[in-house]
Order: sequence, then C-alpha cells, then structure tokens
Amino acid sequence: FFFFGVMRVSLLLVLFVICATTSAFYLPGVAPKEYIDGEEVPLKVNKLVSAKTQLPYPYYSLAFCQPDEIKDMAENLGEILMGDKIENSPYVLEAGVPAPCKVLCVVDNVEAADMKLFEKRIKQSYRVNWILDNLPAATKKTLVDFNGEKSYTYETGFPLGAVEGDTAYLNNHVSMKILYHTAPDFVGRRIVGFEVEPQSIKHGSFDASNPTAVPETCFRPMQWQVVSEENAGEDIVFTYSVDWEYHNVKWSSRWDIYLQMTDTQIHWFSIVNSLLILIFLSGMVAMIIMRTLHADFRRYREMESQEEAQEETGWKLVHGDVFRPPPFRMVLSVLIGSGVQVATMSVITLVFALLGFLSPANRGGLMTAVVVLFLLMALFSGYFSARMYKVFKGTEWKKNAIFTATLLPTVIFAIFFFLNIVLGMEKSSGYVHFAILLGILALWFGVSIPLALFGSYLGFKKPAPENPVRTNQIPRQIPEQVWYMRPAVTILMGGILPFGAVFIELFFILSSIWQHQIYYMFGFLFLVFVILTITCAEITIVMCYFQLCSEDYHWWWRSYLTSGASSFYMFCYAIFYFFTKLEITSLVSAMLYFGYTVIMALLFFVLTGAIGFYSCYFFVRKIYSIVKVD
Repeated sequence: FFFFGVMRVSLLLVLFVICATTSAFYLPGVAPKEYIDGEEVPLKVNKLVSAKTQLPYPYYSLAFCQPDEIKDMAENLGEILMGDKIENSPYVLEAGVPAPCKVLCVVDNVEAADMKLFEKRIKQSYRVNWILDNLPAATKKTLVDFNGEKSYTYETGFPLGAVEGDTAYLNNHVSMKILYHTAPDFVGRRIVGFEVEPQSIKHGSFDASNPTAVPETCFRPMQWQVVSEENAGEDIVFTYSVDWEYHNVKWSSRWDIYLQMTDTQIHWFSIVNSLLILIFLSGMVAMIIMRTLHADFRRYREMESQEEAQEETGWKLVHGDVFRPPPFRMVLSVLIGSGVQVATMSVITLVFALLGFLSPANRGGLMTAVVVLFLLMALFSGYFSARMYKVFKGTEWKKNAIFTATLLPTVIFAIFFFLNIVLGMEKSSGYVHFAILLGILALWFGVSIPLALFGSYLGFKKPAPENPVRTNQIPRQIPEQVWYMRPAVTILMGGILPFGAVFIELFFILSSIWQHQIYYMFGFLFLVFVILTITCAEITIVMCYFQLCSEDYHWWWRSYLTSGASSFYMFCYAIFYFFTKLEITSLVSAMLYFGYTVIMALLFFVLTGAIGFYSCYFFVRKIYSIVKVD
C-alpha cells in the first residue's frame, strides 16, 4: 500500500511539474511598454562574459563607441552580486523606423593596447550582452530533430568576434531584428523579441562629415576586421542595421523562446527514470523496515521475562545509551540549526519561483531572494539549534546562540571576500565594491544575527522534549563492528543515494551557472527537492536502524553525516564537470569555480545533514517509545 501511495503522490508531482514548466508568465502589476512610431527605444549594454574564463568585464572596458555621458543603471543586490554592469549606449533606435545601415562611430587610431585587448577577449570566446525593453539580445539558433523538422531557440548574447587560425576578427557590424506585436486593445508596438546577428566587416572610406553617409562595404563587405597589435593605429568603423518585424507572439509569452529547452527528451527521460528508480527503492526500503520492525516488536512483546529479554540482541539492548549526548554537542547543534536555515530558505525560494515571482524578467531577483531569505531564516537556525542543544543537555546557551548566528555566514563570507579580492585584482565587473560589502555586513549584524539570537532565546525558553527511555549512568561497551558497519563505510555508502537523486538536475544547474544559460525549470527542481528529502530521510533511517541493531548507539553524528556525505559526491561531480565540460585554463578562473563550488557543497552538506538527522531523531524516538522497558 505504501508503494502505491508513493506512486500516486509521484504522479501528482509530475502533473504539477508539467503545469509549472509549460511557460513563463508575468505577475499582475507588471505592465508592458508600448512604443509609438518614431519614439526612441533605449538600448542598454551589459557585461561581457566567457565560459572559458568565468570573469565578467564591463562593456566599456574595451574600445567600443561610447555615449557622451556613461550612466550606470540602477541595479538590485542580485545583479550586483552576479557581476551585471548595465549602462546606456550610443545606439539610436526609433520604434518602427528601419535602418539599412548606420554608422555608430569611428574609433580613430586604435592604440596597440586596445587592439591587443580586443584580440585577447575574442580568443577567450567572450560574448556581448545587450538589453532592449528588458529583453536580452540573443542570436537565433536553428535546431533540426530526427524527423527533419526545424525549430528555433535563442542563445543569449552574441560573440565579440571570431577566430580563424591564429587571427582574431572583431564583430564591428550588428544587424538587429526587433520583433514587435500590435493589437486593437492598445496603441503602439510592444517588443516581443530582440535578435542580433553580428558580422565582421573591414569598412572602406566614406564621407564622415555627412551624418547620413555610410560606407559602401556595409552592403557589400569584402574583408573582415582584423584586430592585433600589428594593426595598431588603424581606424575601426562600428556600424549597425535595424529591422522591425511583426510577430504574433503576445507580450506575456515573449520569454518562452528564451526558456525553451533544447534537450527536452533527454531531460524528461532522465528525470522520469530517476524518479521511478527512487520510488521503487523507497517502497522497498519502507516495506523492509516496516516488516523488520513489526517482527522486532512482536518478538519483544512475546517475551515471558526480563531475563529472556537480556539474552536478546538488537537495538533494544542499547535503550539505556541511545539518548546519551554526543561529543562536540555544540558543533552538531549549530550545524543542525544551519541546515534548517538553508532548508527553509530553499523551500520558500522554490515556492516563490514556482509562483513566477523570480521570472528571468526580474533580473537578479533569484539571487536577491536567496540572500534576503538566508538572512531572515536565521530565526529558525537559532531556534532549532537551541532546541537540540538543550536536548543534548548543553548549558552554554549564550555561546551556542552566538556560534549559530555566525559560524556558517562567516565561512561563506570569508570565501566570498577572498574571491572578491581576486575579482578586484582582475578588474572584473563581478567585483563587489566595499560600500556594498558594508551594506551586506550591516544586514547581517542588524537583521540576521538579532533574529538568530531571538530564535535561540525562544528555543531555550521552551522546555526540552522528554526522552522516551532513561539514560544509564555508565556507558555500555560497544561490541566489535564488522568492516561494512564502520562509520566511514556507512557514511560514504549512505551519501550515494541522495546524490543519485540530484546529479541529473545538478548538471543543468552547473551549465546554467558556468555556461551562462537561463535556468527556469523550477518545477523539475521542486520535484527533485522532494525526492532528495525523501531519499535522505529513508537512507538515514535504514543506516541508523542497522547501526542500532549492531549495538552501536553513537548515532547522533552519523545520522547527520550519512545524508550529508552526498555533498562529497556533489563536489566530486563538480570536479568531473570542470575537467570534462569547461575549458578553463587560468588559475584565477579555477579559483573562482572551486571557491563557489565549495560554498554550494557546504550549503548542500548542512541541508541534507539536517534532513537526515531529524528523520533519524524522530525514528529513534518513535521506536523506543513503543517498546516498554522495565
């Protein structure tokens, strides 16, 4: 019955995923912008990115055409932390007005250093990011399936240039196609697409004194624009063309093509395959545990005397030691509280994402939500850490409250601060200025720490739950354990299954982060999170039960580390991904990758560890409360 119940729940989750991932939508109150014919449409420039270096740079760090005054656009916390650098541009676009070719500017006598930097960035495969009406510029890609049918998808940004042999060519001409939608219920044009096709053209001479003059090579290109130190002192002419095209896609659906998955069948097959395997394993594990436990209960209840019970072996024999406080109780309680903090942050973030609050249209919204929720959920970390510390018979509650409020955030901030110094030395746009860091620290000390301390106060004020059995004064000797029941073996074995629940989705998340792809499969992610939670709970309960049956009552730490060990496999997979999917060669880029990966693995460790611990804790309380001990 349990197995079929899990099947029904999983089918409902799959239906939920289908509904949650059909299309992106906009929240009520987010109004579209209509442009009247001839009205100026501002084009903004953003950072330059590369999957090879992972170092974002400001657009104007290269010798591009610049406006009379460069203005930084207002950015939220998430955009700042992600290295966005949104600024105005000199491009002049007018609604509904096509432009076959326009000269943006002529960069005279380009210096050798600028030429060399252009060449370096092109060979590093940098891509340019623009924004028009909150839509990212994208290059159109044609996909052909097995039946020969064509479909289209967007790849955000466009390449800075191209490399042929050892020569770098700059894309100094850009053809823009702006897709718009009109309808009788509004006046003007609504932009629903922004396609960009870059081109390298070695422009010929033209009358620069005539504002409407354009080089003939704009229509009949002959050569590509070479950039190298040997070409220092040459002029580079930047040109662009604009075409307005009607599209039947409505404004509310304009993000769909950006979020379209190119490997839907592989993704669905992998998710469903993992789901079915895990459902089968979960059902088998649950039935084995229930049948074994029922047999244990029946055998213990049928005993005629206490002397006969003493001859029995198994988990009942350690009832006088099973709730003995663990070593390093302070550290364990702090890690448990931190895990609850990450878990509540993850759940609320996923709920907001499923409701559409964290749409890609809200640039930086996801990162902002994660940071803010992490600070606010410190209330739960303080409360649950204090509660468990009290269960462990701890007395230094002030020290526990301070450690809970500071330990995990301090480690994360220390790693981030070090990486930020590296970004600053590289003059990357990902560098967070000192004033912003002070603002984050002010939020930490002014909001997060007080919430954690208040949560600790509430946790200590509430009486600790009474253990179902008494603890003996003298610890029981633990018999010699077989090799496969030793802590290192069981912990490493227990971490495999939770990792198996997430490694497929982990691939897509890593690709989104390190290969600058848009990730919006929050329905799939929510399903994977549910599977992960169930798997962590069940594998920890199984390992804990086997441990108690072997008369080893040191289960507190092992229950946390069993499911938390999945973070070790996550980090190993990240190393595999680094060497097989990325082309990073510089030391700085590798430091950034592994620095942020350590943060992700640490958060995953405390999350899964807390899930496993509480599952085992309630399981142990349940089985020892049922069995009567004289």
